[in-house]
Amino acid sequence: MTDQTYPVELTAPDIEPYRKGNTGVEFVTTFDSGTPGPHVMINAVTHGNEICGAIALDHLLRNDVRPIQGKLSLGFVNWMAYSNFDANAAGDSRFVDEDFNRVWVEDRLDGDEDTAELRRARELRPIFDTVDQLLDIHSMGTYSKALMICNGLDKERRFTRAVNFPAYIMCGSGHIVGKRLIEYTPFNDTANDKVALLVECGQHWAKDTGTAALDTALHFLRAAEAVSPDFFAEHVSDEGRAPAPAEMWDVTDGITAKTDNFAFVEPYIGMEVIAKADTVIAHDGGEPITTPYDDCLLMMPNHKAGAGMRKLRLCKRAG
Repeated sequence: MTDQTYPVELTAPDIEPYRKGNTGVEFVTTFDSGTPGPHVMINAVTHGNEICGAIALDHLLRNDVRPIQGKLSLGFVNWMAYSNFDANAAGDSRFVDEDFNRVWVEDRLDGDEDTAELRRARELRPIFDTVDQLLDIHSMGTYSKALMICNGLDKERRFTRAVNFPAYIMCGSGHIVGKRLIEYTPFNDTANDKVALLVECGQHWAKDTGTAALDTALHFLRAAEAVSPDFFAEHVSDEGRAPAPAEMWDVTDGITAKTDNFAFVEPYIGMEVIAKADTVIAHDGGEPITTPYDDCLLMMPNHKAGAGMRKLRLCKRAG
């Protein structure tokens, strides 16, 4: 089960009209309301093959989104990788040199390494340092239900409750290498109120993923009190208009393949809840992988082969 098995139902928008922006940093536009308030930002294309965020930001920009307080920034962050997107090889444009969402470690940002993604991160870092509330829009490799990810800090849990979209809030990491942008020090500091969230909107190129990206952006802007209720109501989909209370889950474990012969026992897509502890869910070589507790949720299974790859996150219902 690889990316190439999925049809491309979305059309990647042309973002070239947004290159110049107005911040001195390419592909970043900031609108200032002229009144006090937080600096709110939404990112698209952290990964160049994840086009739903570009669809959401293109929609907001074409429809003249403006903040009613504070500032609103919209950024196409890894535009270099996105410029290589080709629907006929849709999985090949994730990054240029390395994963942009693993470089947010001060030693690397302040060091002298030179990759396309590090150069772009250094350009964007002064902007991110001024942001109070950030939404980073992503998508996934399977037809999983959409989910919001945070690190699980109290300030993040409070804000995600206010956003209340999509239907699942996942608290914790479970990844292996580097730091994601939402883990960048200013956002991951309990001494301030800055919050960064990451949303996984569905399978990379599924039609509903584009809708989920825009709906999540609108709910984020509503919770941040950055846009008017009328703007929200005009642009949110019928499915996103009045969501039920979101479920909150804690990520307790990250499963990494020890061998190249890791295989799930079922074609899991993610968000399955396994009722009983000690249920076998995969084999890694000859070793069974089992659920550690009852009602264990399987988050973002990775069906690509390879030792050292993160294969799954295991989650327990919060509270």
